[in-house]
Amino acid sequence: MATTIFPNAHDFHVGEQNFNVHNVYTSSPSTGGPLKELASQIVGGAIYNSAERCDAPKCHPDTRVAVQDDLFSWIVDGDREPEHPRTIKWVTGPAGSGKTAIMGSLADRCASNDLLGGTFFFASWSATIGRRRKAGFVATIAHQLAMRREDIKSAISAAMERNPDIFGKNLRVQMDILILSPLRAVVGPSNGPGLRGAIIVDGLDECEAEQYHDTTRPGSQHVPVRTNAEDQLEILQVLQEASSDPSFPFRILIASRPERVFREFFDPEHNPTILAHKLDLHEHNADTDIALFLEARLNQIRRRHHLPSSWPPPGAIKTLVTYASGQFIYAATVIRYLDMGHREPPKALLDAILNMEANWDSNPHPLKQLDTLYSHILQSSPDPPLSVLWIRTIQELNPAEHSYASNLHLLLQKDAENNEAEHLLGNLHSLIRIPPSNDQATTQYDFYHKSLFDFLEDAGRCGKLHFQTGEFFGFIWDSINQACTRGCDAEIPYPESFLRFLVSLPQFVRPLSTHLKILPTSPGADWWASLTVAYQEHIPSQRMFRALGIVANRRVESGVGLDEDFDRAVEDAIKLANG
Repeated sequence: MATTIFPNAHDFHVGEQNFNVHNVYTSSPSTGGPLKELASQIVGGAIYNSAERCDAPKCHPDTRVAVQDDLFSWIVDGDREPEHPRTIKWVTGPAGSGKTAIMGSLADRCASNDLLGGTFFFASWSATIGRRRKAGFVATIAHQLAMRREDIKSAISAAMERNPDIFGKNLRVQMDILILSPLRAVVGPSNGPGLRGAIIVDGLDECEAEQYHDTTRPGSQHVPVRTNAEDQLEILQVLQEASSDPSFPFRILIASRPERVFREFFDPEHNPTILAHKLDLHEHNADTDIALFLEARLNQIRRRHHLPSSWPPPGAIKTLVTYASGQFIYAATVIRYLDMGHREPPKALLDAILNMEANWDSNPHPLKQLDTLYSHILQSSPDPPLSVLWIRTIQELNPAEHSYASNLHLLLQKDAENNEAEHLLGNLHSLIRIPPSNDQATTQYDFYHKSLFDFLEDAGRCGKLHFQTGEFFGFIWDSINQACTRGCDAEIPYPESFLRFLVSLPQFVRPLSTHLKILPTSPGADWWASLTVAYQEHIPSQRMFRALGIVANRRVESGVGLDEDFDRAVEDAIKLANG
């Protein structure tokens, strides 16, 4: 079997170049066998019952019943067109409409009825980079099928033995070798046991593009840059081909926002024979379900905080349902805001929400009230703009090695002695999962919903809380440079985990020439170089950082300001590093 060099290496930074590399395969035999090799390629956090999804949204009891029943009935009985079965169904709706909760609850229901073939829950905000990319998609589905039945497991194992380089192939080849060929061997024989059920794919619109070419070198402007839509379409086409295979016994459910690539793919005029009628959550009135959810959860809060039976006040739930505008994420965020140990009592917090007036009355955006709620919560921080920079930095760096909460604190805090994280984020527990203080050295931050970043990345929605890309990445680079300068002080040693985290960061930050605001000092660059040598990082990266420090000193000595002709300074550093 194939083995890897630099196991699990991906998206690394060498000098001024960025590479997206998943694994480099050799022909040496594997010591763990094909199924162990398969298990090493999966994205465990994307499976419906993974530990990473322990807090994932699920439908509240007695809510979304009609939608779940409709989908489950389709999985079991289809559209009752035996001659031309329509085996792919699209579940769509705007952000916060409850797609992921419905898919999660449906996966549980299918699993309990032995009707679950496999699941993959994409999440662009996840700390697991595999949940953002396509690379592990087919392997993850194949692994779940292998765990379902021994005959499928044996067939997949045999297929991998015959194709030891399979994980270096494209998704179409992986689907054929790892899933379709084994199913043909199992389902094909007339005496083979029957299979049925669903493959559930959630959040496909959150899949981010893999890049296979270096686009940072001079003259690379003509190198094609792959878009998110292209990778999303590739997955759709692979699933379409699978569903057309006579040996593929599963129905496929795909949940996403109504982005263009999905609207075009699921247009009945393009694929009239295999697509079932879409289920648009925007067409299903969710007000009754949201009211049931709010009533149940507000009663829990009332009992927990010993509030009077008259709370919430008359009309409160109706007002909140109106504010929600069919978006479950609004109701869920309200509940977390009231119930997350905020410094004010739930009664005062609810009164503030009920008395809100949505800003931007001229803006017909359907998430206007959610925007107002997000703004209100963020404004409760002592420094809202800095809190936003922290939140966006946490999201960007979560995929890095050792990106634990305590390491992010060391990177971002201006004063290592102050608990700046609690000061900035203490009121924001309804937006961000903050690890307990005794777990922060081994646990990452996490976020509840992608809609928060949709809000923060849209200047028209978040107003003064919006940061341009250059400002945001400049903040990260300033923090890295600050950490390097502190690293020169031997009296304040950094923990081992933080050093490993710091070394890994440049691969997750945009190119220097565009976003770096302050050049590193020469001592800081020397310390960085020593650190990267210690951890056997790539030599060009060390040279680049050291060269930037040298150029900074030269420019100071010559009387040239560091922010004057910055691009020229970076070019000089690149030449020096490569010379």
